[in-house]
Amino acid sequence: MKTEYLKLSEESIDEEAIARAGRILQEGGLVAFPTETVYGLGGDALNPASSRKIYAAKGRPSDNPLIVHICRMKDLPPLVEEIPDAALKLAKVFWPGPLTMIFKKSDLVPLETTGGLSTVAVRFPSNRIAAALIDKAGGFVAAPSANRSGRPSTTNADHCREDLDGRVDMIIDGGPVQIGLESTIIDMTEETPMILRPGKISRKMLEEVLGTVEVDRTILSSDDAAAPRAPGMKYRHYAPRGYLTIVDGEREAVAAYINRECEGLRAKGMKTGVLCTDETFSSYHADSVKSTGSRQDEDAAGRALFRLLREFDTEDVQVMFSESFEGASDGQAIMNRLMKAAGHRMVRV
Repeated sequence: MKTEYLKLSEESIDEEAIARAGRILQEGGLVAFPTETVYGLGGDALNPASSRKIYAAKGRPSDNPLIVHICRMKDLPPLVEEIPDAALKLAKVFWPGPLTMIFKKSDLVPLETTGGLSTVAVRFPSNRIAAALIDKAGGFVAAPSANRSGRPSTTNADHCREDLDGRVDMIIDGGPVQIGLESTIIDMTEETPMILRPGKISRKMLEEVLGTVEVDRTILSSDDAAAPRAPGMKYRHYAPRGYLTIVDGEREAVAAYINRECEGLRAKGMKTGVLCTDETFSSYHADSVKSTGSRQDEDAAGRALFRLLREFDTEDVQVMFSESFEGASDGQAIMNRLMKAAGHRMVRV
């Protein structure tokens, strides 16, 4: 398959070009496109064959549910059995935006899109290119992140090209994304709404609207026994090709441990890397040291994370160590991605 590339900007969307992309989706093809979180790999959410194509292009397990993207609130009711009042409150505040809500699905949504579940994950992105594409595609676009399964998510079109060139019909280049971490996922089918994946919309922000919100206990743990309840819960995600370990503890102890490990690995001829922050950058001695920015700038860390993990791959780094980000207020979202990227390998010093 030859992949077509289309460059667009949110400021001036080429209506004819976006209509062509929409037709590809309507005809059962696949289009990678930008959202405010990460790039998505889109297919017709109501076409079982399109969902199967998404799984095949990504190499994604078919029991890992996809998110249905909409561009109008009026398109939510046909997808779900009911819309709880709590969901309407969240939609009023956070849609369009980086929040995915889970509902009981209607018969309109095929099981191929939901990974065999009786629930459906729905998001209303704020990126104008995404909204225009969803509209031209008919209003319902299933889209996981536009990367090969298990790899770091894509935050620009070059990342999409690395993973999906020749596997999808079109890649829309809309420039770098704004956030860099996938949307927060909250399950609205529970008596008390429950966060299944942390993201830019934090628990505190959700509780300011709803009151009490629960957090799934597996967010920072490894529990693969049950079927995934939401995208990204079960399988290893976001992983560089090398071996990543997270190191948690006091700053000096963390740096001493990582430097000692890197010295031993380099003596064995292995290429090493460290993921840290501006405050500790000069403390490390490895073949490749990368900073997510200041520890005080959580937005920058979120935008940089997947890009830096991919840079380690480009540099053929074999063993990587990362500082822990648990101390930041948005640290849970970053740590969730890091823990999955590391296969839940963490050392406390």
